[in-house]
Amino acid sequence: MDRTEKEELVASLKHVFEDAAVVVVTHYSGLTVAQMTDLRGQMREAGASFKVTKNRLTRLALEGTQYDALSSLFAGPTAIAYSEDPVAAPKVAVNFAKGNDNLVVLGGAFGSQMLDVEGVAALARLPSLDELRGTIIGMLNTPATRIAGVLQAPGGQLARVVGAYGASEEAA
Repeated sequence: MDRTEKEELVASLKHVFEDAAVVVVTHYSGLTVAQMTDLRGQMREAGASFKVTKNRLTRLALEGTQYDALSSLFAGPTAIAYSEDPVAAPKVAVNFAKGNDNLVVLGGAFGSQMLDVEGVAALARLPSLDELRGTIIGMLNTPATRIAGVLQAPGGQLARVVGAYGASEEAA
Protein backbone atom coordinates (compact mmCIF):
# COMPACT_ATOMS: atom_id res chain seq x y z
CA MET A 1 0.00 0.00 0.00
CA ASP A 2 1.61 3.26 -1.08
CA ARG A 3 1.39 6.63 0.63
CA THR A 4 -1.57 7.96 -1.40
CA GLU A 5 -3.62 4.83 -0.69
CA LYS A 6 -2.87 5.20 3.01
CA GLU A 7 -3.91 8.85 2.94
CA GLU A 8 -7.16 7.93 1.18
CA LEU A 9 -7.84 5.19 3.74
CA VAL A 10 -7.24 7.60 6.64
CA ALA A 11 -9.55 10.18 5.04
CA SER A 12 -12.20 7.52 4.45
CA LEU A 13 -12.01 6.31 8.06
CA LYS A 14 -12.10 9.89 9.37
CA HIS A 15 -15.32 10.41 7.38
CA VAL A 16 -16.75 7.19 8.89
CA PHE A 17 -15.95 8.39 12.41
CA GLU A 18 -17.51 11.79 11.77
CA ASP A 19 -20.79 10.29 10.48
CA ALA A 20 -21.25 7.31 12.81
CA ALA A 21 -23.37 7.58 15.94
CA VAL A 22 -21.77 4.49 17.45
CA VAL A 23 -18.52 2.59 16.90
CA VAL A 24 -17.81 -0.90 18.26
CA VAL A 25 -14.23 -2.22 18.26
CA THR A 26 -13.76 -5.99 17.91
CA HIS A 27 -11.09 -8.65 17.53
CA TYR A 28 -11.88 -11.01 14.68
CA SER A 29 -8.99 -13.49 14.84
CA GLY A 30 -10.04 -16.96 13.66
CA LEU A 31 -13.15 -15.97 11.69
CA THR A 32 -13.42 -17.71 8.35
CA VAL A 33 -14.24 -15.87 5.14
CA ALA A 34 -17.75 -17.36 5.22
CA GLN A 35 -18.28 -16.13 8.79
CA MET A 36 -17.00 -12.64 7.91
CA THR A 37 -19.34 -12.56 4.90
CA ASP A 38 -22.24 -13.64 7.11
CA LEU A 39 -21.39 -10.98 9.70
CA ARG A 40 -21.16 -8.26 7.06
CA GLY A 41 -24.51 -9.38 5.64
CA GLN A 42 -26.15 -9.19 9.06
CA MET A 43 -24.65 -5.73 9.60
CA ARG A 44 -25.89 -4.54 6.22
CA GLU A 45 -29.43 -5.81 6.95
CA ALA A 46 -29.43 -3.88 10.24
CA GLY A 47 -28.17 -0.68 8.58
CA ALA A 48 -24.65 -0.98 9.98
CA SER A 49 -21.21 -1.67 8.54
CA PHE A 50 -18.27 -3.87 9.52
CA LYS A 51 -14.74 -3.03 8.42
CA VAL A 52 -11.36 -4.62 9.09
CA THR A 53 -8.90 -1.85 9.90
CA LYS A 54 -5.18 -1.22 10.01
CA ASN A 55 -4.41 -0.14 13.57
CA ARG A 56 -1.86 2.59 12.87
CA LEU A 57 -3.95 4.17 10.13
CA THR A 58 -7.10 3.94 12.24
CA ARG A 59 -5.38 5.71 15.15
CA LEU A 60 -4.41 8.49 12.72
CA ALA A 61 -8.02 8.73 11.50
CA LEU A 62 -9.33 8.90 15.09
CA GLU A 63 -7.28 12.02 15.88
CA GLY A 64 -9.51 15.06 16.15
CA THR A 65 -12.78 13.10 16.16
CA GLN A 66 -15.14 12.41 19.04
CA TYR A 67 -13.91 8.81 19.08
CA ASP A 68 -10.27 9.73 19.76
CA ALA A 69 -10.35 7.86 23.09
CA LEU A 70 -10.81 4.55 21.23
CA SER A 71 -7.16 4.61 20.09
CA SER A 72 -6.03 2.37 22.95
CA LEU A 73 -8.29 -0.48 21.74
CA PHE A 74 -6.54 -0.80 18.38
CA ALA A 75 -3.97 -3.55 18.94
CA GLY A 76 -4.00 -6.93 17.25
CA PRO A 77 -6.46 -8.01 14.54
CA THR A 78 -9.15 -5.36 14.94
CA ALA A 79 -12.27 -4.47 13.05
CA ILE A 80 -14.92 -1.83 13.62
CA ALA A 81 -18.68 -2.04 13.47
CA TYR A 82 -20.40 1.32 13.05
CA SER A 83 -23.80 2.77 12.25
CA GLU A 84 -25.88 5.92 12.37
CA ASP A 85 -28.50 4.04 14.41
CA PRO A 86 -27.04 3.83 17.95
CA VAL A 87 -28.37 0.29 18.44
CA ALA A 88 -27.81 -1.47 15.09
CA ALA A 89 -24.04 -2.11 15.15
CA PRO A 90 -23.83 -3.12 18.85
CA LYS A 91 -26.84 -5.44 18.52
CA VAL A 92 -25.44 -7.37 15.55
CA ALA A 93 -21.88 -7.47 16.97
CA VAL A 94 -22.96 -8.73 20.40
CA ASN A 95 -25.40 -11.29 18.96
CA PHE A 96 -22.79 -12.59 16.51
CA ALA A 97 -20.17 -12.77 19.28
CA LYS A 98 -22.54 -14.87 21.43
CA GLY A 99 -22.67 -17.54 18.73
CA ASN A 100 -19.04 -17.30 17.67
CA ASP A 101 -16.10 -17.23 20.08
CA ASN A 102 -13.75 -15.87 17.40
CA LEU A 103 -15.40 -12.43 17.44
CA VAL A 104 -14.59 -10.59 20.64
CA VAL A 105 -16.12 -7.21 21.45
CA LEU A 106 -13.45 -5.00 23.03
CA GLY A 107 -15.50 -1.86 23.65
CA GLY A 108 -16.77 1.11 21.75
CA ALA A 109 -18.14 4.61 21.91
CA PHE A 110 -21.52 6.25 21.58
CA GLY A 111 -20.72 9.80 20.51
CA SER A 112 -18.08 11.03 22.91
CA GLN A 113 -19.17 8.50 25.58
CA MET A 114 -16.70 5.61 25.88
CA LEU A 115 -18.27 2.17 26.37
CA ASP A 116 -16.75 -0.93 27.87
CA VAL A 117 -17.92 -4.42 26.85
CA GLU A 118 -20.91 -4.22 29.20
CA GLY A 119 -21.84 -0.78 27.86
CA VAL A 120 -21.89 -2.14 24.31
CA ALA A 121 -24.02 -5.07 25.50
CA ALA A 122 -26.42 -2.65 27.20
CA LEU A 123 -26.83 -0.73 23.93
CA ALA A 124 -27.44 -4.04 22.15
CA ARG A 125 -30.33 -4.84 24.49
CA LEU A 126 -32.18 -1.63 23.62
CA PRO A 127 -34.92 -1.76 20.97
CA SER A 128 -33.89 -0.55 17.52
CA LEU A 129 -35.10 2.70 16.02
CA ASP A 130 -37.62 0.86 13.81
CA GLU A 131 -38.98 -1.08 16.81
CA LEU A 132 -39.43 2.18 18.73
CA ARG A 133 -41.20 3.78 15.79
CA GLY A 134 -43.57 0.80 15.57
CA THR A 135 -44.31 1.03 19.29
CA ILE A 136 -45.06 4.74 19.08
CA ILE A 137 -47.34 4.27 16.07
CA GLY A 138 -49.14 1.47 17.91
CA MET A 139 -49.60 3.73 20.94
CA LEU A 140 -50.96 6.51 18.76
CA ASN A 141 -53.40 4.20 16.94
CA THR A 142 -54.77 2.58 20.10
CA PRO A 143 -56.56 5.69 21.47
CA ALA A 144 -58.09 6.38 18.04
CA THR A 145 -59.48 2.83 17.93
CA ARG A 146 -60.89 3.19 21.43
CA ILE A 147 -62.49 6.54 20.61
CA ALA A 148 -64.14 5.08 17.53
CA GLY A 149 -65.46 2.14 19.60
CA VAL A 150 -66.85 4.46 22.29
CA LEU A 151 -68.54 6.68 19.72
CA GLN A 152 -70.12 3.70 17.95
CA ALA A 153 -71.34 2.01 21.15
CA PRO A 154 -74.24 4.41 21.96
CA GLY A 155 -75.54 4.18 18.39
CA GLY A 156 -75.44 0.38 18.54
CA GLN A 157 -77.20 0.34 21.89
CA LEU A 158 -79.87 2.70 20.58
CA ALA A 159 -80.42 0.48 17.53
CA ARG A 160 -80.81 -2.60 19.76
CA VAL A 161 -83.34 -0.81 21.98
CA VAL A 162 -85.36 0.36 18.97
CA GLY A 163 -85.13 -3.16 17.48
CA ALA A 164 -86.31 -4.74 20.73
CA TYR A 165 -89.16 -2.20 21.06
CA GLY A 166 -90.20 -2.90 17.47
CA ALA A 167 -90.13 -6.66 18.09
CA SER A 168 -92.30 -6.24 21.20
CA GLU A 169 -94.82 -4.12 19.21
CA GLU A 170 -95.09 -6.82 16.54
CA ALA A 171 -95.57 -9.52 19.15
CA ALA A 172 -98.43 -7.61 20.78
